[in-house]
Amino acid sequence: MDIPSVSVCMATYNGAAYLREQLDSILAELRPDDQVVIVDDASTDDTVALLETYRDARVEVFRNAKNLGYVSSFERALSLASGDVLLLSDQDDVWVPGRRDALADAAVKFGVVASNLLLLDTGTPLRSPLTGRPWLLHGSAEHRPLRTELMILAGNAPYFGCAMAIRRDFLPLVTPFPDYLRESHDLWIATVANRAGMLTHLEQATVLRRVHDSNASTSRPRGLVAALRSRLLLVRLWREAGRRLAATRGSR
Repeated sequence: MDIPSVSVCMATYNGAAYLREQLDSILAELRPDDQVVIVDDASTDDTVALLETYRDARVEVFRNAKNLGYVSSFERALSLASGDVLLLSDQDDVWVPGRRDALADAAVKFGVVASNLLLLDTGTPLRSPLTGRPWLLHGSAEHRPLRTELMILAGNAPYFGCAMAIRRDFLPLVTPFPDYLRESHDLWIATVANRAGMLTHLEQATVLRRVHDSNASTSRPRGLVAALRSRLLLVRLWREAGRRLAATRGSR
């Protein structure tokens, strides 16, 4: 697979304010045979009208009949994608030139790749909600899976869907998403990939993240109850990842 085809998978919801800048940065990166799969989650603003102004065959828009939440919308986008490599994308960021090829090449080699990101307004990294230090991925996850898993469970692993790519043959391990998954689909993907030995890090930043009041995810510290609930979710995801991997190996 010398030149993999790419599908960009995006979920939109009331994103008209920033969507055009993001989509223009994506299309500037893509090749003629690539694809942008956009699942709109019953937006009530001008998101769909904006998308309909694009006369580009690579852009495919699907509308949820009712609001399902961003996790289900991303899952639907992944199911509709046809590319060799699937790049997750938020509706309000800006891609860094070279992102498409960098993520696609790494995903083809390893299975799942997560890159770093920078803040759009300052060009600096996010800060860890636990340590306050720059929140960056370092080294190769495949060489230290236990440390990576502990970082995920501790809530100190900066895996963001908007900075991830997935090779197509990995999809059966992560989809369908667990039926209790309402947040952290990116940590679910990272957990399965890490346990399977198919996760790698790309230290370069491939996306500029826009932080605003309507972000679906946030790096701000949670309250105690929410933090504990999140840790319990991650433990459940870790166990589910092991179950799926065992089932896959047992069927061979």
